[in-house]
Amino acid sequence: MIEANIKIWVPATSANLGAGFDTLGMALSLYNIVTIKQILPTGEFVSEVTGEGASELSDHKSNFIIHSYLEACSAWGITEPKGFEIHSNNAIPLCRGLGSSASAVVAGVLMARELNRVRASENDLLRIMTKIEGHPDNVAPCFLGGMTVGCWDGNDLRYVRLPSLPSDMYVVVAVPNIKVKTSDARKSLPEKVNFGDAVFNLGRSALMAAAWATGRWDMLSWGMDDRLHQQYRAKLFPGGEVIMDRVRAIPECLGVAISGSGPSVLALSRGKPRKVAETMCRTFSEHGIESLFFVLEGNAGGAKIEVVL
Repeated sequence: MIEANIKIWVPATSANLGAGFDTLGMALSLYNIVTIKQILPTGEFVSEVTGEGASELSDHKSNFIIHSYLEACSAWGITEPKGFEIHSNNAIPLCRGLGSSASAVVAGVLMARELNRVRASENDLLRIMTKIEGHPDNVAPCFLGGMTVGCWDGNDLRYVRLPSLPSDMYVVVAVPNIKVKTSDARKSLPEKVNFGDAVFNLGRSALMAAAWATGRWDMLSWGMDDRLHQQYRAKLFPGGEVIMDRVRAIPECLGVAISGSGPSVLALSRGKPRKVAETMCRTFSEHGIESLFFVLEGNAGGAKIEVVL
């Protein structure tokens, strides 16, 4: 048993942003902090969790950080990976569409590299993260920070990080007190889509990426529109079918979307974000659901490792 004090910060993320299904994602300034306290023999793991998910994740057998760590070790051919004791201080809500599983994947893969002294490029790390998670829309911004576009074919990965948001633009996220599992959200989607809807989303996602790359923030409302998944996922939580229309009508709102698979809702606001946040929470309240909101940075940094002496 060897004492250690290594900290890993991993940010929340919002995937899809409307039309960019499984492709677009942005990091948010809400972080889980994972501290490696001791290095243990192979196969021995101890996990302590405070904050979000404390009751569900303290059992190391259900901790996705440990699962991702072992998956990464296996991918690198490490037959006797080090065990460890970790403490996770979690601020990212579970099953709310804010990338909690992706944050665990990124933390686990980085721990595998750090503890087993693996030399891996940024692309190699992100490829393993994407393979574990299944798509790059959350893990790419969680690892890299900022806004990313990622394409994954099951083996190869291509990704681009887009420019930062203006300093006067806020990311408002309303988080209702109800959980939606990603697996359930995916089951709500149709197996086939209308050709016109597919063309609609191609145009909107291309416009979103182009607008973000060139600073045409007036185009975000169109770019965040969608016909592939939000109309189905909005039915999975109270208020989902009306909240985006209400928020979109606010002058300060540049665009609004279900965050990831939901039920959180994200809006980009220029100027004072108060009216946007109040409208979101009032809508959930009218539908019998308590909620809270965060006003976050859209230029959040990615994962960070620090060895604390």
